Amino acid sequence: MEIQYGKIQKLLRERSNLKAKLKLIPYDGSIEIKTRGENKYIYLRKKVEGKNTSSYVDVYSERLYNNISLLLEESKEYKKKLRKVNKELTSLGFEEKELTERVLMNIDFARANVANYIHSQAILEGIPTTFPKTKAILDNEIVSEMRTSDILKIVDLKRAWEFILDKDVIASKTNYYLLCHIASIVNENSLINGGKIRSVPVTITGANYIPPIPIEIDVKEAIQKIVNREDDAIDIAIDLCLYCMKTQIFIDGNKRSSVIFANHYLVSQGGGLLIISEERVPKFAKLLVAYYDGKDQGEIKQFMKEECWYKF
Repeated sequence: MEIQYGKIQKLLRERSNLKAKLKLIPYDGSIEIKTRGENKYIYLRKKVEGKNTSSYVDVYSERLYNNISLLLEESKEYKKKLRKVNKELTSLGFEEKELTERVLMNIDFARANVANYIHSQAILEGIPTTFPKTKAILDNEIVSEMRTSDILKIVDLKRAWEFILDKDVIASKTNYYLLCHIASIVNENSLINGGKIRSVPVTITGANYIPPIPIEIDVKEAIQKIVNREDDAIDIAIDLCLYCMKTQIFIDGNKRSSVIFANHYLVSQGGGLLIISEERVPKFAKLLVAYYDGKDQGEIKQFMKEECWYKF
């Protein structure tokens, strides 16, 4: 089943908004009036852990009673919408998963340094930029002497990183459908259907290797096999990254998508980050060509593990 991450994100934002509105309503339950002597009092009844409870609100007044009644109706409507959203999320394959404290720390660690990661990926992609220019683009500032297409690639990288560092996305499975959605974001401003598996031949600059046209079922199974392997999280992340790069699953944006995809897995395991920093790009590029051409004896994996793995 194809997971519709765009629709899931929209529903998650709606759910977050509904929950925020519910928190602003100070009343919960059903309203009742109790009479003691000549005085009337407002109470709220609700079930707490299976038991009926009744909590005092204030002395009765028609105005207060009407205000509380109106807020309870709003609360009832929000809860109804919330149930509908949760039902839709379930039908789309979304599974709620509680994140560990370490994974939450990993997300914060990634967010604190994301500008550096995006700049490194831009350099790996061959985009002529500097860190100050990259930072300015990320801050929505005007940058001169750069092609619009290069600026848009950096903007798309920002959106892709924002996507995978969302807590609900980190809680999602690292699979083929997630990879396709990442690629669609990475290629949004440069390709139509940028997240669709390629059906035409491609060549790789500097390498003799010509990747076969990928078959969807084979790619799905290969990714699943890597993810399900009993191994250290960093080794699985590196293999995911290299497999997706060499397979050239998409027409463009394969290196960008592969790095972000691998980091989704690594962060979801609380395993740190996999980043080819600017100063390591030349050596990585040389090792990658050897890897493509079948001349690699494990050097690139060792290099990535020793030089590109950022722990916290």
